[in-house]
This record gives sequence, C-alpha cells and structure tokens, in this order.
Amino acid sequence: MIDVRQFAPAVKHQTIFGVWDALSHGSWLLLVNDHDPRTLYYQLSAEYAGQFEWTYIEKGPTRWQVQIDKRVRESS
Repeated sequence: MIDVRQFAPAVKHQTIFGVWDALSHGSWLLLVNDHDPRTLYYQLSAEYAGQFEWTYIEKGPTRWQVQIDKRVRESS
C-alpha cells in the first residue's frame, strides 16, 4: 500500500511511478489518496497502455483507494 496523502502534490506521481516501476509483473499496489487519482490513470494509460488494471476500492468523498495491477507479460 502506498498512501500519498502526506506527500506534496509535486512529488505524488513521481513517488507512485517509482513504486510502480519496482513492482514485478503480476503484482499490484493499493493507492490511497485524498482525491480521485484519475489524472494518474490517464498518465498510466499513456505510458503503460495495456499493462495495468485499475480498480476503485473506495471512491471518496475524502479518501480514494485504487488497486492497480501490473499485468503479467505475455511470452512471445
């Protein structure tokens, strides 16, 4: 779990992407935030299209939780 509510807005995405990059395929992270992290979803979609699944666990009004699964790579 990564709770980014205590991080300054300027470092939230940087921190999340650091955790994301360290995850092995088939793993997931639980993100906790104080607002809907949809801009993160758009950024992940642009940079990692087809490589993740996004599931809201809790949707506000003061806390959002999202499970982000890092899909297993298909072997060629």
